[in-house]
Amino acid sequence: MEQELVNFLNITPTRKANISILHEISGIIKPSRLTLLLGPPGSGKTALLLSLAGQLDSTLKVSGVVTYNGCTVDEFVPQRFATYVSQEDMHLAEMTVRETFSFSAQCQGTGTRKGLLSEVVTREKIANVKPDPDIDLFMKASSLKGHADIVTDYILKNLGLETCADILVGDAMTQGISGGQKKRVTTGEMLVGPTKVLFMDEISTGLDSSTTFQTVKFLQTFVHVLEGTALISLLQPSPETYELFDDIIVLSDGKIVYQGPRVLVQEFFEWMGFKCPTRKGVADFLQEVTSKRDQQQYWVKHAPYQYVSATEFAEAFRSFHVSTGLQADLRAPFNKKSSHSVALTSGKYGTSKMELLQACFSREYLLMKRNSFVYIFKLMQLIIQAFIVMTVFMRTEMHHNSTEDGIIYVGILFGGLNTSIFNGYAELVWTVVRLPVFYKERNINLYPAWAYALPMLLLRIPVSIVESIIWTAMTYYTVGFDPSIYRMLKQILLFTLVSQMAYGKFRLLAAVGRDMVTTYTIQSFADSMLLALGGFFMSRSMTPMLLNKLQLKLNTSRRF
Repeated sequence: MEQELVNFLNITPTRKANISILHEISGIIKPSRLTLLLGPPGSGKTALLLSLAGQLDSTLKVSGVVTYNGCTVDEFVPQRFATYVSQEDMHLAEMTVRETFSFSAQCQGTGTRKGLLSEVVTREKIANVKPDPDIDLFMKASSLKGHADIVTDYILKNLGLETCADILVGDAMTQGISGGQKKRVTTGEMLVGPTKVLFMDEISTGLDSSTTFQTVKFLQTFVHVLEGTALISLLQPSPETYELFDDIIVLSDGKIVYQGPRVLVQEFFEWMGFKCPTRKGVADFLQEVTSKRDQQQYWVKHAPYQYVSATEFAEAFRSFHVSTGLQADLRAPFNKKSSHSVALTSGKYGTSKMELLQACFSREYLLMKRNSFVYIFKLMQLIIQAFIVMTVFMRTEMHHNSTEDGIIYVGILFGGLNTSIFNGYAELVWTVVRLPVFYKERNINLYPAWAYALPMLLLRIPVSIVESIIWTAMTYYTVGFDPSIYRMLKQILLFTLVSQMAYGKFRLLAAVGRDMVTTYTIQSFADSMLLALGGFFMSRSMTPMLLNKLQLKLNTSRRF
């Protein structure tokens, strides 16, 4: 923070440097093709995937355009058709695998499946084509409203998650599924929707070679049978997994070294003077051939070896016959009439706002039930505190005449307000833990932010009312407050509003802090300001006297 202030005032030269991540790259990701993205760490794979998915950080400077079927990303909502699958597994620990998939399917909706299915059926009748019965049934069922259960069961089976479908996802504190299963949940969460383009970043992290092969095998079926498109980044795929891909993109130092069919990638590098040994996996060879440390062992030309940089590879690739055809395709404008009319026509979200709100409401209610122990514990704690207060201040006929009586009432009210405020402390921890999941789901346009926040607000109101009723019912008459029922109802309303304020305050501080350490620091400062500036109770009879003193002080200051 101090360094940023010094740089802003131009006191010292800034230490920031402009780093170029991707350099003048261009290419085409074709439909119904499974493409593998290979490259060493730091080569720009994640930046490339995020830029293609329309989720690149807005602070980065970008030049050039990304088009889908000839349309730029400004002409439609890319998050509705292309999904970036992160290498980090972010899920709600209290939900099962099936519930996670079902929620994602409900929010994503059917998309353009219904319109595309109608077109497919029409063309099949004209061409007298009889589709596979199982595939035909699945496509028709997934295009109807209420498709979530059908698609969820299909994805669970193909990803090998049916055995753990009803087990909690879990986290470090909650026992759940294994790391490999969680990685498949991250992939399947996006596949249950109508998304046709997948950009997947290091999905094999934490998986064994067999599980990775089965996952990529399912994605191959998705791409070839359901006419999807997938660009998958893998670090060290096994030879069996490597053979499943149709195309290869080799990225090094922010430059595309090779892009084209998998069967021709070795031909290019042999043309450059490097050959993959028979004992070596092709994927490992492609990772190492652009490395300065490992490149020499693959040199096969009779001429003396000389290091070939990524820039030289990229320039040489432009003369390769695969690149010649690619450049011709890039120069030719895309014929938008060749794509279906509904292919890129959809709203920002997958279904109506009311259905999104209903899905978020159902999930929030489910999470509250799964965390019912916390609410029960809070109620028991509240009952114990109220019991202590009612026994310490048990004066059912307490006088209301002297200042000493008022001080006692003020102390009781202050304790009740503090109890209402700090009874919502669990919201701070829950919000911090769930924020990564919220940001992930919001960035892929699963739902708007208000649909996530409104159910939390509405479902906490009954909790606040119950807490206020318990506290007031146990303390109001035993302490000796005014016996009027209307005064008691006012106190219940006051405590309810204070409790709601506390819930909102803790959620706000968690959203600002985003991590536990920062949030606790901000929260302690906010509580100190709340207590210091919270004001004090004052009787109505004292108001004119204080106003007169204030007026006198103002007149005195004006004379000076």
